[in-house]
Amino acid sequence: MARIVFDLDGTLIDSAPDIHGIANAVLAGEGAEPITLAQAREFIGNGAGVFVAKMRAARGIADSEQERLLADFTGRYLTATDLTHPYPAVEPVLGQLKAAGHSLGVCTNKPFAATQAVLRATGLDGYFDVVIGGDSLPVHKPDPRPLDKAFAELGRGPEIYVGDSEVDAETAQRALVPFVLFTEGYRKTASALIPHAAQFSHFDDLGAIIDALLAEAAMSS
Repeated sequence: MARIVFDLDGTLIDSAPDIHGIANAVLAGEGAEPITLAQAREFIGNGAGVFVAKMRAARGIADSEQERLLADFTGRYLTATDLTHPYPAVEPVLGQLKAAGHSLGVCTNKPFAATQAVLRATGLDGYFDVVIGGDSLPVHKPDPRPLDKAFAELGRGPEIYVGDSEVDAETAQRALVPFVLFTEGYRKTASALIPHAAQFSHFDDLGAIIDALLAEAAMSS
């Protein structure tokens, strides 16, 4: 059976509304205008530090305020789960994949503590044998080492990474693993321009994609 690792934000869960709310609470404390939900979605993907840097730049806040605002932002992260929800069919499909014998993991740029909190809040925490957050290692995606660590901790079997963004695609390329693109997340460019082995827009289709990739891998081995 396969080792299947998932990105989190924009892949398993739509967390942009909560992240948007955190960002605007931080900005309100600075007397700055709020950002839009569309901007929040655009800024997600490279971890909290990059998000805050883009948020600051959008509102003309000095670089010297980065660490202070990042601390404020991350301090609010653990309790910001009220508006976050899994994408349709995520939970039953994860259950089906587990029942089929696959081992599942998460590799995300979201801080580890916030990742654990949101997995518990959405009821998804019981499906994963390993969780790697953006601060679990000294590096984060698109560096392939967090993804490599996730696969290593899952044991043996074919490797598949499922994500929604250019960062995830680059990570998979650098880790030399097949990438499956969820098209309804936070990507910034057309799906055709993102390297992928397969793509899907609804989780009901993921099981068949996994089966096809494993059959293809078996035929080529």
